[in-house]
Amino acid sequence: MKTLLVLNGPNLDRLGLREPEVYGSTTLADLEQQLRDAFAGEANLEFFQSNHEGAIIDRIAKAADAKADGIVINPGAFTHTSVALRDSLAGANLPAIEVHISNIYKREAFRHNSLTAPVCLGVISGLGLEGYFAAVRALLKR
Repeated sequence: MKTLLVLNGPNLDRLGLREPEVYGSTTLADLEQQLRDAFAGEANLEFFQSNHEGAIIDRIAKAADAKADGIVINPGAFTHTSVALRDSLAGANLPAIEVHISNIYKREAFRHNSLTAPVCLGVISGLGLEGYFAAVRALLKR
């Protein structure tokens, strides 16, 4: 069974509360349980969320050291700002898929650039929470 890290960046702990018109009413805990249920017996899913860049980078390194099979990452606002996060993903040498709940290309112009996308296998943007499920399915097929 594959081990996948599902990693969420800043403000994603506020899912269900923060801008529900953009992100919906499902909480992060609800999403994690839905993913566990959907992939029970297929994947060992590990979840991590932090509002702190260094903690996210440390968790990526831990996944690399443990020889995880892949990463599903929603970097949140760090998508557009963090060279350190980009370098961490590149250095982990693990397949990663970047996920965004909203379509970042329909939002403010500063959100249109992803520093992390070039070191990921792919990007899923704008499919709501379904993007997480699609990313897990894609990594399981690798």
